[in-house]
Amino acid sequence: MLFQESIKPISYVKAHAADIIRDMAESRTPIIITQNGEATAVLQDIASYEELQESLALLKILALSRKDVEEGRVKPAEQAFTDIKEKIRVRRQG
Repeated sequence: MLFQESIKPISYVKAHAADIIRDMAESRTPIIITQNGEATAVLQDIASYEELQESLALLKILALSRKDVEEGRVKPAEQAFTDIKEKIRVRRQG
């Protein structure tokens, strides 16, 4: 993907909004919008945006998990399953 081809001034975006949105949905290529010659915003299709948000959420989970490992807040899987089974047993009894 060449971003050079996706850079458009805001006046062009205003004049061709429907065409840009249709093309963007098909190509999934974001549009970089310029104002006064400087890049100021990015316009992207909803599917790409949702994928990006999911990816960021997964990266955050991985970062938090890594921090837990570094700080020693982990236990073997066997122990975790034993603890879960015990919690279930206690709930069923009480």
